[in-house]
Amino acid sequence: MRAARYYGKEDIRIENVEEQKCGAGQIRIAPAFVGICGTDLHEYLGGPSFIPVEPHPCTKETIPITLGHEFSGIVTELGPYVSSFYEGQRVVVQPTIYCGTCEACKAGVENVCYNGGFIGLSGGGGGLSDSVVVPEGAVLSLPENIPLDVGALVEPLSVAWHAISAAPLTPDAIVLVLGGGPIGLAIVQCLVALGTKKIIVSEVSGTRQRFARDFGAHHVFSPTKYDPVGLSKQLSRNIGPDIVFDCAGVPESITTACTAVKARGTVVNVAIWEKDVPFNPNMLVIRETKYTAVLGYQRKDVQAVIDHLAAGKLKPSKMITSTIQLEDLVECGIKALIHDKENQVKILVEVGGMSRVDSAVH
Repeated sequence: MRAARYYGKEDIRIENVEEQKCGAGQIRIAPAFVGICGTDLHEYLGGPSFIPVEPHPCTKETIPITLGHEFSGIVTELGPYVSSFYEGQRVVVQPTIYCGTCEACKAGVENVCYNGGFIGLSGGGGGLSDSVVVPEGAVLSLPENIPLDVGALVEPLSVAWHAISAAPLTPDAIVLVLGGGPIGLAIVQCLVALGTKKIIVSEVSGTRQRFARDFGAHHVFSPTKYDPVGLSKQLSRNIGPDIVFDCAGVPESITTACTAVKARGTVVNVAIWEKDVPFNPNMLVIRETKYTAVLGYQRKDVQAVIDHLAAGKLKPSKMITSTIQLEDLVECGIKALIHDKENQVKILVEVGGMSRVDSAVH
């Protein structure tokens, strides 16, 4: 079967590999649509980071690794003892890998498992292939009124939902989102779905500014034209936003977040950082600011996103700016997202032919 394999920095190859065997408690899925994630770009440009160079403690795999952790698909085979799904069912995958035995897993926070990782980054196959085998517990049913291409957005929306759950969000909260990429836009949509009073977005790209407005942000501006600290304070009764989500992950954004937030407000780091950055804790100390970080999601976050999509409270399809084929992953997918941020938000890779039928029906 075809698979996109990561070998190292700027080295991704489309190869023919053997299919995984479908064992007890496992489900084989034919991926339909797969989103290219910012983490994939980090790995391409500066990795390996999440991708293991030594055998991963859970999967025992190392480079080369099959990529793709944001995906929807069709169930094609059920392993022994699987009874909650059926062949032909439309599904999405929560790609969290966890050991189940460490203190984090015992505490019910498997998303930060000390030995954890992600399907499509840490081994266990990946969505950028013709077939992937995953544990039954990683699979969630996709309601019929959610197209498979939108299903591929469940994973990044779940990142956003989990990030919001880490903040003391109230209906009258004033929130600043730094960065209008896929995760920043996903956070905007989730905040809107939850009825947030005021959403402010700082984003350089004109196209992504328009997306932020379309998705319901109340105030959108470019940090190259306006002072994000001064303007966000002006828009929040001159005391600062209650919550700041840093989705940009650059030195300027961490400084902005920590100096813009109100006294005893909360900064949530959602970004993945490629490099070390200077950080002065006094930015937090002088305001008694809470600074927290989030990683991934839990099953309750994924299910909440699916429920809100099915109810029509989340409508993220406009995030999809391009759909490509697997063979075009690097040139028309990864490089397009790196070099054409002005026009691209979320590029999907269409892997399975059944996905075209699904999209046409919906």
